[in-house]
Amino acid sequence: MKPLRGPPGPRLPAAQRLRPADVADVMRVQAACYGAGFLEDAALYARRLSHPAHRSLGLRAASGHLLAYLAAYGSVQGQITPLHGEFVQHPAPDILYLHDLAVRPDCAGQGLAQALLRAAAVQASECGLKHVALVSVQDTSAFWRRQGFAAAEPPPGLDSYGAGAVYMVRMSWLLGPPCWGSAK
Repeated sequence: MKPLRGPPGPRLPAAQRLRPADVADVMRVQAACYGAGFLEDAALYARRLSHPAHRSLGLRAASGHLLAYLAAYGSVQGQITPLHGEFVQHPAPDILYLHDLAVRPDCAGQGLAQALLRAAAVQASECGLKHVALVSVQDTSAFWRRQGFAAAEPPPGLDSYGAGAVYMVRMSWLLGPPCWGSAK
C-alpha cells in the first residue's frame, strides 16, 4: 500500500474543518458532483456538521469559494451511514468513515481529493483511528483502489446507495509524522 505522506503542493489551500455555516457551499459543490438520487439536503448536512463525531474538511480558494469537501466521522468498522442518514456517535470509534468526497468538476485533476485525504489521515492519526472505510458510488471504485482501498464485506445499509455501491476499507494510513500541520 502506498503511504499518504507529505504536504499538499504549494498551490493547494490548507484543509479546514467544516462548520454548520458552510452548508450552503457544501450544497453547491454536492449539486455539481452528484446525480439527483445522491443529493442530501441542507438540514441534514447542518446536523452532520454540528455533530460531535464529525471530522469533515473543506478546501477553499483564496476567494473563499469552496472547491472540495470531505464529509467524515469516527465510526466502527462494518457500520455505515445510510444515504440520507444521520451520523451516529460511537463511544469507541475504531475507523474514520468517509461519507462523501466531492471536488467541483472545474477543479478536477488538481490534487484536491488527495489533499483532503492527507489532511483526513493526519486528523485520524491524531484521534487514534488507523483504519478508514467508505462506500464507493457512481463508478468510483477504481479511484479508491488507487488510494489503497479494497472492497470488503457489505455492511447493513449499503443497499441505500443503490446498485453498484461498494463498501471499501483501507486498513492502514501508513502515516509518517504529521509534518505539514493538523486539520483540526
